[in-house]
Amino acid sequence: MTNTNKMTYVTALTYAIENLVDAPADVMEKLTALKEQTEKRNAADHKPTKTQQANVSLQNKILEVLGSALEPLTVTEIMARDEELAPLSNQKVSALIRTLGSKVIKITEKRVSKFALA
Repeated sequence: MTNTNKMTYVTALTYAIENLVDAPADVMEKLTALKEQTEKRNAADHKPTKTQQANVSLQNKILEVLGSALEPLTVTEIMARDEELAPLSNQKVSALIRTLGSKVIKITEKRVSKFALA
């Protein structure tokens, strides 16, 4: 294994299965079964949770507010401009903004953080 490859359970189990020469048959069967279970679990299709789906719509609202703004806005100002964002906490809106990544830029003026579209 090279250092650039990420060590996962599947790669670790594959390495163990290939390199254990003197292992008893039942140990090899268990390792093979664990590898198959892990591969099956990793291949499963995971749906986003209700909270994740709700967060996507809230992120879109934030982008709409920032898109219509003529200047950078604070979190409080963003919340005040949309009735769906208003009942949320500042921490929640800040976290949603952080998850937008490169779509939003942060501007700090006199220790006040303001946000605008990138």
